[in-house]
Parts: sequence; C-alpha cells; structure tokens
Amino acid sequence: MKKCRAHRVKVEYGSAPSQFGHVYHPVSGVGPTDPVRAVVLVHGGYWTTEFGLTIETAIARQFAERGAVVWNVEYRRVGENGGGWPNSGRDVVAALQALDGPVRAALPAEMSAQVDWGSVAVVGHSAGGQLAVWSVAQLGAHTDSCQISTVIAQSAALDLESGAERPSIRGLMGRPYAEIPHRYREASPIAQKPFPAHVVALHAEDDTAIPVESSRRYVDAVTARGQSAELVVVPGEGHDAFVDPRSASTRHTVRLLGI
Repeated sequence: MKKCRAHRVKVEYGSAPSQFGHVYHPVSGVGPTDPVRAVVLVHGGYWTTEFGLTIETAIARQFAERGAVVWNVEYRRVGENGGGWPNSGRDVVAALQALDGPVRAALPAEMSAQVDWGSVAVVGHSAGGQLAVWSVAQLGAHTDSCQISTVIAQSAALDLESGAERPSIRGLMGRPYAEIPHRYREASPIAQKPFPAHVVALHAEDDTAIPVESSRRYVDAVTARGQSAELVVVPGEGHDAFVDPRSASTRHTVRLLGI
C-alpha cells in the first residue's frame, strides 16, 4: 500500500448550509507521473440529519492516503430546510457537477493535472447508494469535463418501491407510496434507464438493515435492460462495515477502485 500524507479543504457547491463537501488530496507519496483516481463519496444514514458526511471521514482519509483525490459530499437531508425528495437527489447531482469547477479549483494545479477525470468513481453507502446511482443516471454518467466510469453501491437502497413501507423511505419521499407511486419509481435506482458506467452492487452478506437480495434483484433487473452491473457479496460482515476502514468490505471497495 502506498502511504501518502493527505490534506483536506472544505468546498461549497451551493448556498444552503449543507451544500458543501470535503476535498481530500495526497500531498506526498505520489510521483509526478503517477495517475490519480478521483473518488466521490456519498454518505448514508437514512437520508436524515442524524448522520452527516463525517461518518465517511475515516474512509475518505484512507483513500487519499492511498493516492486518490476524494470528494466527500454533504447534501440537504430530511430534518432540515429543503431536505428530502427531490432536493437531496438534486444536491448530489450538483455535487457531481462541482467536479468541473470548485472541486478542481481546490486542488493544486499539478495534482489536478494528474487526476484521471475521464474515469471518476462514485461510491455511495446505504441511502447514499440510492443517491449515487440515481444522480449518475440523471447525468448520463458525465459532467461537462468528467466521465464517471464506476459506481459502487454499498449495501444500498436500490428499490424504493419495494421498500416503500420502510419509515426511512417514507420520510425521504414525504408522502405515502399510495399517494405518489410515480415519484417513488422516479427516485428508485432500479427504475433508471441504462447509463454508460459500470455499477457494482457491493453488499455485506450478513446485512440485516438491507438484505443482500435487494442488490441481487437490482442487478438482475438492470442488466436485463442493458445496464453494465454486477453483484459482489462480502461474507461475514454487516451493514456498517463499509464505514470501518479495517473491514473486508472496505478492502473490497479499495480493490474495486484500484487504489
């Protein structure tokens, strides 16, 4: 493992208090010709203000210490002004678009020049996995100057319709499924049109919060429609393993990112 020293800077991508993120980049340990991976992190936590981007801080720093540029994003959540659907999703779209401007501007020029902006990875855990897949789908896997090649959905909420009775999903959508079924479907990753990135549904086998069958059902449904996707199951771990830098689930994520 390469061990780099990492630097963090706060970057705003909008005017609301939660429209910001932390950019991490290596400041040592990367050679002048080494390629640098750009990784976007979208945290989970039931889409509510009970959880924030700091639950991904240790992961973001670990990835940067391995030589990646990491954009750990916050977004408006249920429980704050403007939070919930569709604004939580729109915020993550805007955060991805910020790769073109404020995120890149926060990097030293020489580091920005080494980043492979044509192969950005987006990683989302749990509720953040829903936001990650949905947002990449809305953008068609690209911004003005970046191409998103990989989406890693970690034990993610990928089918909002089948989970419509869960309090967290009902809270995100704001109204019961029976009143707005079309909006649940529009927000659901499993219902999105194919987009030109590879989706890895990476699921902890012992997850009791979101069963692995959810990711299996997603992959079966979207690959049948032409989406590039695969299921990878991590044995012996549960839902929260993805925010533990020491876990097998994190090691699998690192391997998939190639860092």
